[in-house]
Amino acid sequence: MKYLDIPYVNKKVSQFFCGTATAPYNLGGDCNALFDGMLELGVNAFDTARVYGGAERALGRWIARGDVREKIVILSKCCHPSALGVKRVNVRAMRADLKKSLSELDTDYIDIYLLHRDNPAVSVGEIVEELNALHAEGRIGAFGGSNWTHERIEQANEYAYSHNITGFSVSSPNFSLAEQIADIWGGGVSISGRSGAEARAWYKNNGMAVIAYSSLARGLFSGKVKSSDPVGARSVLDKFAQKGYLSEGNLVALSRCEELAAKKGATVAQIALAYVLCQPFPSFAAVSCSGIGRMGENIKAADIDLTAEEIAYLES
Repeated sequence: MKYLDIPYVNKKVSQFFCGTATAPYNLGGDCNALFDGMLELGVNAFDTARVYGGAERALGRWIARGDVREKIVILSKCCHPSALGVKRVNVRAMRADLKKSLSELDTDYIDIYLLHRDNPAVSVGEIVEELNALHAEGRIGAFGGSNWTHERIEQANEYAYSHNITGFSVSSPNFSLAEQIADIWGGGVSISGRSGAEARAWYKNNGMAVIAYSSLARGLFSGKVKSSDPVGARSVLDKFAQKGYLSEGNLVALSRCEELAAKKGATVAQIALAYVLCQPFPSFAAVSCSGIGRMGENIKAADIDLTAEEIAYLES
């Protein structure tokens, strides 16, 4: 496992985050054995959110059970739109969500706190000022946005710089070897593929940490889908994965991933994850696994160093 620094997080952060947006985590049951296993593998970072069902509660029970809190990095998210689509990017929702998250997580601070969506109608100044207030209170460490465009992040950081306060230091967009062909969840932001090249260049120039979600394109690069069998892919991928990633161009990317995996003696998933981790900016992969064995295989991707030529081949 490799560990990187993120500004305002007082621990080294594993390049893999244990994602909790899926079962069994979001069902809120006993996931202690899974969390123990993740930590034993070297995964010390956990990605959750206020809207991930019972995931925060499950993680909180694990934290309350032992002495793991100072060993781990918790990322949570706030201000997701309501079930009716009402935007909630405002100070009141931010504080209300944080209060609930801290209670569910059984902690008095969150290492990385992200706004789950953006609302361009709200001024970046209002948002940045409130995040600085929460940081000053010791309730959050690093902060940033999930599904924020790099343009809005730049506006937020220009405001922070001009007012001599702290800006965003982390972002969590959709990022994988597959170009997202449709917005799956609504309000999503992707930096993948040709359409994301400008955003990736911005992250490189600014050195901002990227925590990639759907880094295996919701199963397209799991190894269960074969590039030569697009019909069979529909029996493997759920409707969201089909909507967002099942395209001719992405199957070509999968075929190149398969080729490189065979050449390096790796799995398709490991090559796809290595692509995410071998970027010219600090990059992390949030991966949801319901079993320790699968995560154990996935994290071997951190030991695969792809050359610039190999990355270019995968992208072409």
